[in-house]
Amino acid sequence: MASFPSRVNEKEIVRSRTIGELLAPAAPFDKKCGRENWTVAFAPDGSYFAWSQGHRAVKLVPWSQCLKNFLLHGTKNITNSSSLRLSRQNSDGGQKNKPREHIIDCGDIVWSLAFGSSVPEKQSRCVNIEWHRFRFGQDQLLLATGLNNGRIKIWDVYTGKLLLNLVDHTEVVRDLTFAPDGSLILVSASRDKTLRVWDLKDDGNMMKVLRGHQNWVYSCAFSPDSSMLCSVGASKAVFLWNMDKYTMIRKLEGHHHDVVACDFSPDGALLATASYDTRVYIWDPHTGDILMEFGHLFPPPTPIFAGGANDRWVRSVSFSHDGLHVASLADDKMVRFWRIDEDYPVQVAPLSNGLCCAFSTDGSVLAAGTHDGSVYFWATPRQVPSLQHLCRMSIRRVMPTQEVQELPIPSKVLEFLSYRV
Repeated sequence: MASFPSRVNEKEIVRSRTIGELLAPAAPFDKKCGRENWTVAFAPDGSYFAWSQGHRAVKLVPWSQCLKNFLLHGTKNITNSSSLRLSRQNSDGGQKNKPREHIIDCGDIVWSLAFGSSVPEKQSRCVNIEWHRFRFGQDQLLLATGLNNGRIKIWDVYTGKLLLNLVDHTEVVRDLTFAPDGSLILVSASRDKTLRVWDLKDDGNMMKVLRGHQNWVYSCAFSPDSSMLCSVGASKAVFLWNMDKYTMIRKLEGHHHDVVACDFSPDGALLATASYDTRVYIWDPHTGDILMEFGHLFPPPTPIFAGGANDRWVRSVSFSHDGLHVASLADDKMVRFWRIDEDYPVQVAPLSNGLCCAFSTDGSVLAAGTHDGSVYFWATPRQVPSLQHLCRMSIRRVMPTQEVQELPIPSKVLEFLSYRV
């Protein structure tokens, strides 16, 4: 396992270029809680960007138009309330499928967001599929919002129409994730210590409750092939679940504090987890081994100090779509970009009061949300992946570590395919 220090020669660190800012409108109550931007999300097809503006509102903007505005008008863009506001019951079918900027009033503080799109040939897992309220087409784009009151609301992104209201959690819905296979299977993570699995093609039927966490569940993420789920939470918890059988595969042990974010690499061979213990770990989810450690405090803190108020809580982590870069956001007012084969951040950016981050669909931009409901964007490190890395990703998409280790190939190639070099 490699331990990566956060303090390196300043000449080696490149400052990330700011692309733009979406600043939340000022309000008389802007100092009160409820304005935090807990979550940002890009649509799978890159058509929309969404974030929780605070105070019940979710803002959706056409992503391509947002980028054009940054180029034409500079980086700053105040998101004023005069833009189209869609109420909880409003619907406009005439403009369907045409991306446009609007605001959705969710009725309560929004803690989590997730986009989902349907693949028609992916059938519901429900046995009785003769009649459903909704038949989602290939052009359907949904937005799931997790609320403070434990409810999950499902919206049609193009019209703003409320489609489903999922009621079963008893506490804050802290995170949401759709299965990447287009099945519209949704998993929710809650402070009620459970994960719940919903089938939106079966009108939002709750299929399963995943139990095992002893405290709050902070985050969850599907593997790219939808076969595995990672969930993380308080008390150092990192769990892996088999999503075909809905059983726990293993617990990953190594963190010293609450684990608050997780994300799989695009080939599913790596798993990144972020913790209040000042560290991001890169795991092999198939073996449970820690392959890399990205430290945000130098020298690395002792377990006792890491388990307390160390001023370097890592709030968020995200894997780039090139499979080479990881972004992390910490309480030391820094966003860091790491390469999976380097021992220090390759780029950094200043950010105060950051809470969440996510890469754009093409991986060229990182978006980060803050306590005041705003979003900031940076250009990500650009590097042409080597042919070896592209081949590695192609192999690892279909072959877990155990199968790779059985291949009759040289040990150096095995180490490379296993991300151990």
